[in-house]
Amino acid sequence: MFTFYKSHNNKLYNKLVELSRNIFFYKDLSLKDNFETRIILIFLHLSIILILVKKNKKKKFPQEIFDNIFLNIEYHLRELGYGDVAVNKKMKILNKIFYDILLKIHSKKSDSFKINIKLIQKYLFDNSQNKDKIIVKIANYFETFYNFCFVLDDDIMIKGNIDFKF
Repeated sequence: MFTFYKSHNNKLYNKLVELSRNIFFYKDLSLKDNFETRIILIFLHLSIILILVKKNKKKKFPQEIFDNIFLNIEYHLRELGYGDVAVNKKMKILNKIFYDILLKIHSKKSDSFKINIKLIQKYLFDNSQNKDKIIVKIANYFETFYNFCFVLDDDIMIKGNIDFKF
């Protein structure tokens, strides 16, 4: 049934999970420590990596690694107790969220990479929460992550050898 799953392609996914579990997000910024928040953080990190790989134009991002990342997310949903119908519905929603993040993460107002603050507010905070200082810190984190990855070779990023500390 799951013969196309290749565990040796999990290095980037594991690194994305590690980055999304950074204590900075939960202790310093008081984000909710739940599945949805971690998935959004994974999507934000992955979007930056995809943007950089595309920008460098040296190498295409391997489709099998991209597929494997979403397959891992699907497995985690199943581990949380979701059934087949619920997993399919949730994955459809998560795919829409990912592509929304990927397309809107970069605020096009400047030449340098700037995170779209409205996107962070949309996915990480309720509308009732006014967390401007926290949103600025998150934006600073992801802009620093972008600058860190900007100097890395595409192969290093694709293999998940990203030693980013914040």
